[in-house]
Amino acid sequence: MTVAAGHAAPAGRVTVTSGTRWRAWALAGICVAAGVLYAWRIGAGQLGNTYYSAAVKSMTDSFTNFLFGSFDPYGVFTVDKPPMSLWPQALSVLVFGFHGWALLLPQVLEGVAAVFLLHRAVRLWAGENVALLAALILTLTPITVAINRDNNPDTLLVLLLIAAAYAFTRSVQADASRPRTKWLLWCAFFIGCGFVTKMMQAWIVVPGFALAYFLGTSAPVKRRVLDLLGAGVVLVASSFWWVALHDWWPGAKPYMGGSTDGTAWNLIFGYNGFGRIFGNEGNPGGGRGPRPDLPEGITLPSGLGGGAGGMFGGDTGLGRMFSASVGGQIAWLLPLALFVLVVVAVQGVLRMAAKQPGDPAPRAGWFAWGGWLLVTAVVFSYAQGIWHPYYTTMLAPAIAAISAAGLARFWRAYRGDGAAGWLLLPAAVALTAVWAFVLASRDPSWQGWTRWAVLVAGVVAVAALLAARLVEARRAALSRVSLVLGLVTLLLVPAVWSTATAATGADLGVMPAAGPSGGSGGFRPGGSPDAAGGMPQLPAGFPGGTGTPPGGGGLPEIPGGTGGFPGGGFGGMMGALNGELTDEQHRILDYAKQHGGGAEITLAVDSSASMVAGFIIGSDETVIGMGGFMGSDDSPSVGQLRQWTAEGKLKFVLGGSGGGMPGMNGGAGRQRQLWIDQRCTAVDPAAYGGQAAQQNGQAGPMGMAQTLYECHS
Repeated sequence: MTVAAGHAAPAGRVTVTSGTRWRAWALAGICVAAGVLYAWRIGAGQLGNTYYSAAVKSMTDSFTNFLFGSFDPYGVFTVDKPPMSLWPQALSVLVFGFHGWALLLPQVLEGVAAVFLLHRAVRLWAGENVALLAALILTLTPITVAINRDNNPDTLLVLLLIAAAYAFTRSVQADASRPRTKWLLWCAFFIGCGFVTKMMQAWIVVPGFALAYFLGTSAPVKRRVLDLLGAGVVLVASSFWWVALHDWWPGAKPYMGGSTDGTAWNLIFGYNGFGRIFGNEGNPGGGRGPRPDLPEGITLPSGLGGGAGGMFGGDTGLGRMFSASVGGQIAWLLPLALFVLVVVAVQGVLRMAAKQPGDPAPRAGWFAWGGWLLVTAVVFSYAQGIWHPYYTTMLAPAIAAISAAGLARFWRAYRGDGAAGWLLLPAAVALTAVWAFVLASRDPSWQGWTRWAVLVAGVVAVAALLAARLVEARRAALSRVSLVLGLVTLLLVPAVWSTATAATGADLGVMPAAGPSGGSGGFRPGGSPDAAGGMPQLPAGFPGGTGTPPGGGGLPEIPGGTGGFPGGGFGGMMGALNGELTDEQHRILDYAKQHGGGAEITLAVDSSASMVAGFIIGSDETVIGMGGFMGSDDSPSVGQLRQWTAEGKLKFVLGGSGGGMPGMNGGAGRQRQLWIDQRCTAVDPAAYGGQAAQQNGQAGPMGMAQTLYECHS
C-alpha cells in the first residue's frame, strides 16, 4: 500500500498528484456504496425520530417556525436543539411534500458528502490510498449507517466537523500566512455551524485542532497566537448568532424547548450543555436531576447505571465505549486506532530524542485527528447527563482517518528492513480480529457466523503476513495477498452489520442503532428490556403490549399483554410513535374540531412531545404539545392557557395527570394539571365514540395523555 497518489513516501508533507483512473473509480464506488447503505428502502414508510419529524412539518407552516425550529404548528415551543439540521429537511419537505423519504433524503446526501469530504481531507494529509481506506471505513461504520438512515442532527454535525478538518488541513499545509489564516477561520466557522446543529458537542474537537495548529505550523509563535485568537472570534460569532437571534427576537417566538426560562442561552449552559456532562443542570428536559424518580414498580434492566446517561449508554468510565450497548456501534476499530496513536506517539518521542527534523504539517494531522478521537471518547465516557450510544458516530471520522493512516504506516514498516517494526502490521490485524470476535460473540443469535469468519480470516491473514517475511523469493506477491486478507479481517464484521442494518429497512426511530435488538446492538426495535442497553420495564398493572410499539425506538416492555396498548384510557397514544393516528385519536380530533367553535388550537395534548408527534404528523389540524420533550417545560404556561381559553383560541385538552414522562413532569406539569382540574371538565368518551378513560389518577405509560377535557375561561 502506497501512501501518496504519486507513490511518494510520506516522510514529509504529502504532495497530491493526479492519481490513476482506478482511484477515481474507487472513490466513486465507495460513495455509491455509502448512498446505497444510507438510502436503501428509506421510502418504506420510515419517519425517523418523530420528535424531529413533527417539528419539520410544523416548520413548513411559517417563517418563525422555520427559523426557530418550532415543534408544533402554533409555535408554542421549539425542539431542544438549534434547528440547523432540520432546515434541509424542512426545505426538502417544502419541495417534495411530507413523506418519509423526503425527510431522510437530506440525511443521505449529507452522509455521502461526509464520506467524500473525509477522503479529501485525509488525502491532503496522508495520500490517496490512505484517503480511500478512510472513506471506506467511515462508510462501513455501523452506527454511521444507522444514524444516516434517521433524521437526528448527528449526520449534519459529522459533515460539518469533517469540513472543519478539511479546512484545518488546508491551513497547516499552506505555505503563505494569508491562506493559512483564511483556512483556519473557515475551520472555526464550520465548527460554529456544528454548534448551531448540536450545541456544545461540536466544540469537543476544538482543543485538538487548537493544539495541532500551534504545533503544526511553521509560522512565528506570535502569528500562530493571533491566528488562533482570530479563529476564536469567528467560532464564537458563528456559534452564537442563532442564540442571539432567538433570545433578542422582538416579536412572538416559540419557547426554547428544554430550557428553564425559554431562552436558548439557558439551554446551552443547562440541559444541553453542562447538564450533559455533569448531569445536574436540568437533565433530563428541565427536570430535577440526572436521573428521574420513576414511579413505584418501574425497574431498570441490568447495565443501566450511572445516572441519566447510564439509563441509555451504560455506566460511565473508560469502558463505556467498549460496553455492550456501545461497542458494536463504533468500537470495531477503536482498539486499532488507539494502538496506532500509541505507536505514533512513541516514534515521535524517539525522533525528538534523536533530534531528527520533520515536517510539522503531518504532525499536525496526527494531533488533530488524535485529539478529536481522544477528547471525544473521554467526554462521552464520563458524561453524567443524558447520553445515547448513537452520539458515537462523531468518533467515526477520527477512527477512520487514524486507522487508515496507521495501517499505511505499519505496511511501510512491514516492507522495510527494521528488526521488529514489521511485526506491527500482524499485531494490528490480530488485535482487531480478536476484538471483533469478542463483539460479535456478545449476541451470537444475530449474524453469529461472523465471529468465526473473522477469527478464521484473522488467523489466515496473520499467518500469511508472517510467512511472507520468511519467503524471500515471493515476498512481494505474498505480502500483497496477506494485506488484502488483513483488510478483509478488519472490515468484515462492520460491513456485515452495516449491510444487515440497511437491508432490513427498519424505522430506527428515536434511538437509532445498528446490529441486534438490545444487547451489543444497543437500542433496536424489539429489544429486550433485560438486555444490556435495553429500556426500563413497567410494573405489573400496566395493560397490554409487548413493549415494542410501531416504529420502535426502544420503549419499556409492558408485561401481561399480547396486543399492544389499548385504545381506551390511553387514547391509543402508541400510534404517535410512528406518526400514525388510531381510530380513537381520529375521533378525538374530529370531536374537538366540530365542537371547538372555531378555536385556533384544535387540541392541546398534555404529554411528552414524542407522544404528541403523532397528532402533528398524522393530521393537518393545529395540535400543540404541553411541556416540551419530557413534558416538564413551562410551556405553555398556565397564564397562556388561561388567556387562550378566555380568547376562545383553545377549548379542548387531552390530558392525564401532570403530563410528561413518569417522574419527569416537574412543577410546571403539575401546575398545568391543577389548571386542567380546576377549569376543565372531562368529556364522556361516548360523545366521540371512544372507550372509557382510565380513572386511577395516573398518566398513561411514558406520559401518554388519557382523558379528553373541555376547558372554560
